[in-house]
Amino acid sequence: MSVEIVLTIFILGFSVVTVLKGITVVPQSEIYVIERFGKYTKSLSPGLNLLIPFIDIVRHKISILERQLPAFKISVITKDNVEVDLETTVFFRVIDAAKSVYRIEDDELAIHTAATSIVRSAAGKLELDELQSSRESMNSEISKNLKDAAMIWGIEITRTEITDINVDSQTKDAQRQQLNAERQRRAVVAEAEGEKKSVELSAEARLYQAEKEAEAIRITAEAEAFAIKAKASAQAEQTRVIAAAISDNGQPAIDFEILSQQVIAMGEIAKSSNSKTVIMPTDITKALGSLDLITQFLNRDKN
Repeated sequence: MSVEIVLTIFILGFSVVTVLKGITVVPQSEIYVIERFGKYTKSLSPGLNLLIPFIDIVRHKISILERQLPAFKISVITKDNVEVDLETTVFFRVIDAAKSVYRIEDDELAIHTAATSIVRSAAGKLELDELQSSRESMNSEISKNLKDAAMIWGIEITRTEITDINVDSQTKDAQRQQLNAERQRRAVVAEAEGEKKSVELSAEARLYQAEKEAEAIRITAEAEAFAIKAKASAQAEQTRVIAAAISDNGQPAIDFEILSQQVIAMGEIAKSSNSKTVIMPTDITKALGSLDLITQFLNRDKN
């Protein structure tokens, strides 16, 4: 094989290698960090990228997928001096590949350390009962503070989770006793409120009954007053008619009214169930005369 052929093959091979070195395909889930002569030059985004062969070097391949730190326990002391272990995990992703490479050596360890400090500070502001009932607010506070700390490393904290709160057996017993006492207190309060409600309802029922009875008495009184008024009006009208008749007819009208009242009274006495004997006037002629008086009075009215 001649020198010219070997040289040609070398040149072709070098050209192929040069082309391959100048073309880089970055996967969708990664970002490449490029150095030129040992200095950071740029970051390559996913897709096809061109480089200067043998000068630009892919120094780091950084995953931009969201990652999760393994769950870790943090020993904290609450505001009421109770020691508890908080099981915590952190979700994060790289948003600036250069900072994650050149600002921090071990990003996961850095996040773990910062999370421990922030969780202890946040939990120390709360009492044990508040800590157990305020996980959501604590997660928000921890996530906000951790985001500010991790931003300088080119890392975004997507969320933090306190997955469990572990207390010692003595504290659990004390909590159980407190819970039982609270349940008993609630039962007593519920019973007292029930009795109070029963008394209120009974009083309202009596008040309602009294109001209705008073309303019935008022209506009855109004009805009686109306009846008395109507009766008085009728009697007044009757008196007026009798007075007019007396004025027109004189003594026969007076005798007629007296006889009418006697007949009515005798009829009432006869209808009474307590009457065993009815005493009639002995002067039968007077009664017949009275009938003749009535006849004369009626005939005069017709005329």
